[in-house]
Amino acid sequence: MAQYLKRGRDADAAAEDDARVRATVEGILADIRARGDAAVRELSIRFDRWDRADYRLSQAEIQGCIAELAPRDLEDIRFAQAQVRNFAEHQKAALRDIEVETMPGVVLGHRNIPVQSVGCYVPGGKYPMVASAHMSVVTAKVAGCKRIVTCAPPFEGRPAAAIVAAQHLAGADVIYCLGGIQAVGAMALGTETIQAVDMLVGPGNAFVAEAKRQLFGRVGIDLFAGPTETLVIADDTVDGELCATDLLGQAEHGPNSPAILLTTSEKLARETMREIERLLTILPTAAIARKAWEDYGEVILCETEEEMVREADRIASEHVQVMTRDPDYFLNNMTNYGALFLGPRTNVAFGDKVIGTNHTLPTKKAARYTGGLWVGKFMKTCTYQRILTDEASAKVGEYCSRLCMLEGFAGHAEQANIRVRRYGGRNIPYATAAE
Repeated sequence: MAQYLKRGRDADAAAEDDARVRATVEGILADIRARGDAAVRELSIRFDRWDRADYRLSQAEIQGCIAELAPRDLEDIRFAQAQVRNFAEHQKAALRDIEVETMPGVVLGHRNIPVQSVGCYVPGGKYPMVASAHMSVVTAKVAGCKRIVTCAPPFEGRPAAAIVAAQHLAGADVIYCLGGIQAVGAMALGTETIQAVDMLVGPGNAFVAEAKRQLFGRVGIDLFAGPTETLVIADDTVDGELCATDLLGQAEHGPNSPAILLTTSEKLARETMREIERLLTILPTAAIARKAWEDYGEVILCETEEEMVREADRIASEHVQVMTRDPDYFLNNMTNYGALFLGPRTNVAFGDKVIGTNHTLPTKKAARYTGGLWVGKFMKTCTYQRILTDEASAKVGEYCSRLCMLEGFAGHAEQANIRVRRYGGRNIPYATAAE
């Protein structure tokens, strides 16, 4: 049976935080819906201390941001975007339009149609999250989305040059310097100056995530997302320094980012906890990472690999790093995860920044029912049907007539009956089932 050597914060306390966030977001979205640009501007001043007459960046401002970056920085951004684009193109190639004759004279099919207008949120108030531009904009571009809008908050009182450059190089059509609830609210609801989109994607803080949740239905979203989560599954083939480094590497995202070690080695578990304490004395982001570790860090000791799989599927973490003798055992047996990182040579930061898989992933156990952002999220699989012969129309119509009347839908039944009469030459009384 799994044994906790360290537990995280009480779930009830976290639920209280969530309730406060929900209420705040609901009020702000209502304000944006009612007052449009005026509300967006007041919110930007209030939360980001950022005031402009127009939050859309001009081409001159975009080029100015690009010019600020060193050639190596631009080369690195292009390299990362090439990896994301390459993998997304391979994923898109796996999506096929189909058309099949399912019975004589009956043709069914589907087409994969891109969402026409997408709003991509790129977080950047605390850290300029350059990689999020690659993950959303590049992938939407590969999918074929016609209009791609981006929003990112100001960083240190101005547009974040690296984010703007990444958005532009990725192919964004419109770039706004606007953050938080006001950004996703304006993109989803539309204002006097910001045209509404059909879908919202991209990570963000708890308020952005909740805003997307409340806007779902008005627009599509990629997934429900919360604070970054990481789960390290390890055995005695690795050491505590490696495990501690990988846990803290994600804990620095924010003070409520869960970081969990799952292991069959008590020696490794205790060594990892010691190493975390040591690294927290030298890590520049220790103030954030320590709070996350103290409140949301967990260490779970299991007896077998099978038990680790069960625990990992229960946790359903966003990122799962596997450093064991046989990482493929977890690839072949786990079912609930956002992304797997197999073996000690890779890590979550590779996936976050550069390797090509998408870093917008499900959190808060959403991995039980969805994967992460990928090119297919930007596609609508839409079906169609065609009947080629009178005989096929009459045959399907007879079955349809009876099934509609079984449910009590006489009007539906008549849609079938009229075709049985015309194409099958049968006289069926009005609003009755075909014999």
